[in-house]
Amino acid sequence: MTATFSTLNEFRTQLAGAKGPNAVAKSEAEERNGQLTKPPGALGRLEDLAIWYAGWRGTARPEIANPQVIVFAGNHGVTAQGVSAFPAEVTEQMVLNFQHGGAAINQLSRAAGAKLSVHALDLDTPTADFTQGPGMTEAEVVEALRTGWDAVDDNTDLLVVGEMGIGNTTSGAAVLNAIYGGEAEDWVGRGTGVDDAGLRLKADVVRAGLKTNAGVTGLEALRCLGGRELAAMAGAIARARVDQIPVILDGFICTAAAVTLLEAQDGALDHAVAGHVSAEAAHFNVLKKLGKEPLLAMNMRLGEASGGALAINVLKSAVACHSGMATFAEAGVSDS
Repeated sequence: MTATFSTLNEFRTQLAGAKGPNAVAKSEAEERNGQLTKPPGALGRLEDLAIWYAGWRGTARPEIANPQVIVFAGNHGVTAQGVSAFPAEVTEQMVLNFQHGGAAINQLSRAAGAKLSVHALDLDTPTADFTQGPGMTEAEVVEALRTGWDAVDDNTDLLVVGEMGIGNTTSGAAVLNAIYGGEAEDWVGRGTGVDDAGLRLKADVVRAGLKTNAGVTGLEALRCLGGRELAAMAGAIARARVDQIPVILDGFICTAAAVTLLEAQDGALDHAVAGHVSAEAAHFNVLKKLGKEPLLAMNMRLGEASGGALAINVLKSAVACHSGMATFAEAGVSDS
């Protein structure tokens, strides 16, 4: 599918027109689940995951053959405020590491049988410092959304998106603070490993950003307080929603990007599950607000789609059991 939006309003229209899961396929999957050679509910959440996946893929007996992991990278002008323990140059260095196969996400994607794509977004041109004004113009955020939209392969049947961008935990915290309210301290975390003074500074920077960009929410919060990689993740997640591709959300920053889509459409994240809950404390809180129970809790906070990629095999196992197990009738086993 080719993107057909050139403004934020046109993007909203694309997302608002997205269909929900296939009710017939979901019902048939539920019926099949009740006939499999196991006691009812014996596979716990795996059963619910398989039925959810079947509904979105439109078949009662699905397979996961082409999972895709996409990492988007962007640089943030707000790093001028000293919010990260690492310099912005690390973003580009890590992109090269991804491209050379040396990062954790390369290994996790390979272990999950997933194709890994990496997209660097204008690393030489960081977003504007959001304490001084909006981080992006509308044209810039739309371009990033389109990059994410176009990055999803046509044959993808399961999507995980992640990010790399020094300073983006501050950006993610600002986006969530704008959308959900509360205090800046509720949303900031240690990110790359800042100390207590650094944590206080991040909260002050988020407060300044919300004062400068007062009243923004949803996709406007993404434009004013987010970054190009956050917008690209949102674009890819939206494309998956339109194409009925299930999504595994990664960590704190990915979830912050995803939340901005809810302004455009209620249920915009119904096609997504939470791959894990990260060690960034606010991630648990936003997942609770979304009503999404994470598949894994491994105390991870790496980003770069690592937690989501690790969860791919959980979903693949759920679907394999659902579609590959015999029914009582097929196995010649009495179910009474």
